Amino acid sequence: MYYDVVIVGAGHSGAQCAIALRQNGFMGSIAIIGRESEPPYERPPLSKEYFAREKTFDRLYIRPLAFWSEKDIALHLGVAVVELDPATKTLTLSNGETAQYRHLVWATGGDPRKLSCPGAGLAGVHAVRTREDCDQLMGEIDGGVRDVAVIGGGYIGLEAAAVLTKLDCKVTLLEALPRVLARVAGPELSAFYEAEHRAHGVDLRTGVVVEALVGEGRVTGVKLADGIIISADAVIVGIGIVPAVAPLVAAGATGANGVTVDDHCGTSLPDVYAIGDCAAFACAYADGAVMRVESVQNANDQANCVAKGICGDLQPYKAFPWFWSNQYDLKLQTAGLSLGYDATVTRGDPSARSFTIAYLKHGRLIALDCVNMVRDYVQGRKLVEAGVSPDLAKLADAGVPLKDLLPV
Repeated sequence: MYYDVVIVGAGHSGAQCAIALRQNGFMGSIAIIGRESEPPYERPPLSKEYFAREKTFDRLYIRPLAFWSEKDIALHLGVAVVELDPATKTLTLSNGETAQYRHLVWATGGDPRKLSCPGAGLAGVHAVRTREDCDQLMGEIDGGVRDVAVIGGGYIGLEAAAVLTKLDCKVTLLEALPRVLARVAGPELSAFYEAEHRAHGVDLRTGVVVEALVGEGRVTGVKLADGIIISADAVIVGIGIVPAVAPLVAAGATGANGVTVDDHCGTSLPDVYAIGDCAAFACAYADGAVMRVESVQNANDQANCVAKGICGDLQPYKAFPWFWSNQYDLKLQTAGLSLGYDATVTRGDPSARSFTIAYLKHGRLIALDCVNMVRDYVQGRKLVEAGVSPDLAKLADAGVPLKDLLPV
């Protein structure tokens, strides 16, 4: 089979690329190849509303199933790409079929990083990355599992812990680093969320090393390096992802942590793009550092960039990064990237559970973490985008609207 554009990956970036191609007037043939049997669906609600039973799965579809046929976008689901020949522009699929392309968009995201310790393969050990992952865990909880260990203190682990407490589970959260969210936020925000989770009954432990998972056939506990064994009927592993790029790398695409792309999301292979969680690019909002950005915003905006480029409107990718996380009744909204910050300013009172942490580098505002502070987020992202160096006293005064700090 042949398509003008083949998109490998049926997540946010892959779906948005196909949608944007049609929105920009692309008349050629389009196919999406996805490893899961489901048509494209939203991933963030898996560890939030879907896991908490607040949304049924049919509400997670990015578009109704009929949309794809109406837009003449072919879906090849339940199949993976196992080999790529860039010379002949041919893909070999896991079902033995082949597909040829004029343009290839690699949008595969990543696979959950697995534990490397003994017992990692026991039954009852889960990731939270796909519908199947969540359905298996939800089924176990419905079947009586109540003692759950969460390994990893990033957003996935914290969101899962928050939902599990709502489901009356006994939750132990284990983080190897000295604090949660250590890779994405400052100590002030880490301390706030650690206190919140503990207040909700989570046994949160930082600076701990998992030595092994224990059990006969099924997990019954987590053994730490100090010899302590924590009882667990189920374990959630949330320690990041491994970019799913093996066929691309084998075909000669350059990259270390993911696949490296240029200003237009193009890889080192001809007519091959990479977008979303698997793509590493020079980020303008991190002083040009080459990095992957794992967010829906990045996935969608890179998809739009590639779609426009294929349609002849070639423009560099410079989208503003933003993120969010829902835990308990707390809505965290992040604008920008706090990497390399050298100072912070706190607006408001964390004890009131409504505050903002501003991150600065050489006096310039580079990011904001806004907890239950929607107005700060909306106004503040404009400051970050503009790269302003605000008056610190005014920045710290929650009574001063952030919009007033924009240069006239």
